[in-house]
Formats: sequence, structure tokens, C-alpha cells
Amino acid sequence: PLPQQEVQHYSYQVVAEYPHDPGAFTQGLVYEDGVLYEGTGLKGRSSLRRVDLETGEVLQRYDLPSNYFGEGIALLGDRLYQLTWQSHVGFVYDKDTFALLDEFSYPTEGWGLTHDGERLIMSDGTATLHFLDPETLEETGSIQVHDDQGPVTHLNELEYIDGQVYANIWLTDRIARISPHTGQVTGWIDLSGLLDPDELTQPVDVLNGIAYDQENERLFVTGKLWPTLFELELIPQPAPTRSATATP
Repeated sequence: PLPQQEVQHYSYQVVAEYPHDPGAFTQGLVYEDGVLYEGTGLKGRSSLRRVDLETGEVLQRYDLPSNYFGEGIALLGDRLYQLTWQSHVGFVYDKDTFALLDEFSYPTEGWGLTHDGERLIMSDGTATLHFLDPETLEETGSIQVHDDQGPVTHLNELEYIDGQVYANIWLTDRIARISPHTGQVTGWIDLSGLLDPDELTQPVDVLNGIAYDQENERLFVTGKLWPTLFELELIPQPAPTRSATATP
């Protein structure tokens, strides 16, 4: 077996805040050239959007048929890919027009989606990441994500940043940083306290949505129905110590 890599722990500092549509049940988030591409969920409310980063204004929108629950998205070249939750179908769109180019199927649920420049990387709510060929949309491989405690499940929205996969862990305030080669968690980002409950005027759902501006090295996160999108700087932390006498 490969030696376990040192796991890095991070907290955060908020660099900037931007408006986010509180009606957007965010399932997929991508940044390119000053705009965000966002995939939203819930039946009858699922969409694909182009959004102005600074204002949060929805510049372009395609609504999915109401029987689909939209999930993760990825942008590769001039194509946008979007998953659906339990319908076992994904869609391929033209990046500029949002015209539907193709459909594809997969046997699992669809949760998060990103790419490493050559392969689409997909999560399905388990500890498995699937690799898909972006042309044929056939699965070409998979890995099991784990840390020193065992499998890491509930992998949700994904973003590929500097050779690592970042994944929202559903129902938590944590993001896992994962080696796409071994499946090992190489870092944990703790985002607790990011959204101030005192500022909320309506209910929100979980943290979900990671986007990265490669050129300017800016990291963005938001959540489902969140009124704010945050630009964050990650702050390395000492590893939490485990007491030898701790009881479970």
C-alpha cells in the first residue's frame, strides 16, 4: 500500500462577498472569464445559468423539464455537462447558447461533476468518484475516497483545483481535498460559521458549490438557497490532536 500522505487542515478567511440568488438550489458551480455557470436543483426549479459574479444577476438561463432534478455541472471546452439526481440521465449543452447537444446515461445517482482537463469526474453520494470520457461519456474508471478512518461518503459538488479534487461533504460544513490518483483525502477545509444565521431572512439549505478562478487563484463557495457567494482564502491549521484516552 502507498504511504499515507500528511493531511492538511484549513480554516478560512472571507476575502469578498457577492450576492447570490436565494432561490437557487445550488448543485453545480463553475467560474470562467468573469462569470459563473450554475446548475440548480429541485423538480420544477432545476436550471442551468450564466451568472454575473459581481452582481449575482442571472444573465442566461435554461430551465430543465420539470421531471428532472438538476445536479452537478462541468465546463470543458465549449461544452457544459449537467447531471440529474435520480433519473440516470445527463445533458450536454453548447456553452454559449445553452442549446442541448446530447444526452447520456449512467447507472448511479448523479451528484457532483468536474473535470481534470481530460476526464469528467463524477460523484454519486457514496465514497466513489467515477471517471467519464467527455466524448463518449462512458465510464473509464473509478476510485474509492478514504481518510485514515475509512471511506468518506456523501461526496457532493466537486471542483478540480491544482491537481486535486475538492468535494463538498453533504450535510456538513466541510470540504475534502482528494487525490484523484489514490482517492486519499489530503486535506480538510472547515467552513463552519461562514453564513451568519442572524442575517438570514429566509431558510437556507446546506453548503454546496465550489468554483475556482484559475487565473487569479480565487476560490468561491456558496450553498443551496444561500443569499451570498463567498470568496475565501484558506488558512492552514495545525492538525487536531487526538487524545489517547478519548472515549468514542
